[in-house]
Amino acid sequence: MLTKWQWILGRLRRQIWFPVSLYGVLAIGTSLVSAVLGDYVSTDWSSRLGAGSVGTILNILASSMLAVTTFSLSIMLGAFAAAATGATPRATQLLKDDRTTQHVLASFLGGFLFSLVGIIGLQSGIYQQGGRVILFAATLVVIALIVGSLLRWIVHMTDYGRLSDTISRVEEAAAKAMIGRMKNPYLGGHRLDPSSMAEFELSGAAVLAHETGYIQMINTSALQKMALRSESQIAVQVLPGGFVHRGSVIARILLAKAMTEEIADEIRGAFEIAELRSYEQDPRFGIIVLSEIASRALSPAVNDPGTAIDVLGRQLRNLTHWKNSDTPPALDQIWVPGLSLHDLLTDAFATIARDGAGLIEVQMRLQKTLLALVQIDATTFGTVARMQSERALHLAKAALHLPEDLAHLQALHDQITRLDQPQDHLSKPRQW
Repeated sequence: MLTKWQWILGRLRRQIWFPVSLYGVLAIGTSLVSAVLGDYVSTDWSSRLGAGSVGTILNILASSMLAVTTFSLSIMLGAFAAAATGATPRATQLLKDDRTTQHVLASFLGGFLFSLVGIIGLQSGIYQQGGRVILFAATLVVIALIVGSLLRWIVHMTDYGRLSDTISRVEEAAAKAMIGRMKNPYLGGHRLDPSSMAEFELSGAAVLAHETGYIQMINTSALQKMALRSESQIAVQVLPGGFVHRGSVIARILLAKAMTEEIADEIRGAFEIAELRSYEQDPRFGIIVLSEIASRALSPAVNDPGTAIDVLGRQLRNLTHWKNSDTPPALDQIWVPGLSLHDLLTDAFATIARDGAGLIEVQMRLQKTLLALVQIDATTFGTVARMQSERALHLAKAALHLPEDLAHLQALHDQITRLDQPQDHLSKPRQW
């Protein structure tokens, strides 16, 4: 279970200013420490190493790093714009969180600050001969790091911000969120089934949201501590990704004593509400963003069915992470609703079925993707996949006109329907 501080630290680490600040502090500290350690270095090394030329090297480094940093920032902003127009604006956050880009920019800016502080120190006379030797050695190390960063940046720029790279990032984020949720399907608590929900609705006190926005994270560990302290049970009513407004019920609590505003405020503090959805605890968001990319590719202005077909394959990979888990709850006072498989498949395929209704290649791939899900696990995916197949077939019949195309789609749908029907396990061939 993710605690609030772990979530905050993770968010900070993904901010571009965080590694830049660390590199900057390290660079300034290195320049200043060189002056302090100079007393422990023999002055003979100064003439041997040519430490007197360190000022010239630092001047070159400062001017070049400023130019490289500015150029790299323009490339990064161009990649953001390309992702927003070619894929979807919801994918740009993943480009901003790219660790390689952040560390490369941080090393460039750190090199600039190191050289700038070194030049100021040389001009003010704080470096003696021994200090110049330390500064010279540190400069060589900084140059080596910058060269390595340049090589990483050159390789990284070949794919950064391209459509294929953006789609892969969204798929990775969606898969990570899905795998994480499958490990804790109810965020560490009990499954909130209809009977439990009815009990909380009948006897529990409702906790209302005081903000409007999307649930980004729920700190169920904090809810557990609060429930143990107050001898209560808490039922979470909304999952990460849900939209709430002032007056929305976000939780219900069964208390042995009277409900107070302090208890309600503590429960509200476990729900992080923001303007936008995030990928971390929200598996549906990544799947929705992939569908948005496919929808844009199927628009008449873009007309790229190949990207939609690619997205269908990625949706299939994401959905295969689904599993029905009976993990014992670690938080025995908390009740959380589970994800709906019907909602997940609707998020993954409904938009593509609508926007690709008139493209036989997209419809064929869609039906084959749904068939693959049923073949993987008919018990789990059978009914919901058949429902999506029926919807897609109805849309295709309204948009396609060739009888042979419709016949192919009908055959695939019939196969999905047959696999969804319960069969005698003895009549099935053994699979190895």
